[in-house]
Amino acid sequence: MSKLSGKKLIETLKNKGKNLEAEMSFFDHLEVLRWHLIRSAIAVVIFMMLAFSFYDFIFDEIIMGPKNADFWTYRLMCRIAEWLNTPDFCVTEVPGTIINTQMAGQFILQINSSLIIAVVLGFPYLLYEVWLFIKPALTDIERKSASGFVFYASMLFALGILFGYFVVVPLAMNFLANYSISEEIANTITISNYLSFVATLTLGCGIVFELPIIIFILSKLGIMTPEFMRKSRQYAVVIILLIAAIITPTPDIITMLTVSFPMFLLYELSIVVASRVHKKRIKEEIDFYRGDHQ
Repeated sequence: MSKLSGKKLIETLKNKGKNLEAEMSFFDHLEVLRWHLIRSAIAVVIFMMLAFSFYDFIFDEIIMGPKNADFWTYRLMCRIAEWLNTPDFCVTEVPGTIINTQMAGQFILQINSSLIIAVVLGFPYLLYEVWLFIKPALTDIERKSASGFVFYASMLFALGILFGYFVVVPLAMNFLANYSISEEIANTITISNYLSFVATLTLGCGIVFELPIIIFILSKLGIMTPEFMRKSRQYAVVIILLIAAIITPTPDIITMLTVSFPMFLLYELSIVVASRVHKKRIKEEIDFYRGDHQ
């Protein structure tokens, strides 16, 4: 009996050690969360300092890039126009004047844009801190299945940012800058409005591209199934078109369809992800019940 009780005691101590973090008090969890937030804030501050150091390049080449006629997207559009013999598709000028209407406007611009750049650059590290916080609450199987969370989420976010910046922003800006209801109205755009326009479209696309990750999490929780997603395709089409209409503040059908197309692809990719998760869960359940019967 003493040997059995000794083994039980050792097992209890081992399990206690494994589940130590799971048994932490509410205030202990708050303390852990506080340090994750502090490290994330420090990372953002460091990236903000880097953005401040290279701000001339960031402002001239990145922020004001879509406003310049020699922007990469516009040059590509001109080449396509030349190949297809459609000169109207070529963008040679983006009309409109950027102005500042506030005393501290340019200073606030530098702070806000540096913060946005810092969040974009630090996004993988911010995700890593999120992963470190939720990791102790996961089982070994869940940790293995979600081991590539930071990499895939960062990659999808980066693709979304690039798509938004090089495709959505130039197309929307070209349409809106050339849209006119009267020659007597001159387009003078405040720098804060311009920055908000570029940042909203770019970050919006980055967030939308996280759809497969969201579906993966919902599938792991058993909320989303591939059958449900396949049956809901027609509703998904409507929702995607609505999201595209919200992201692109233009009535231009070409821009909206350009934004919608990768979202349709992401939805189909999400179905594949949900299907793989569903099959894996069924296999695990079958193995579990087989082991039970044996």
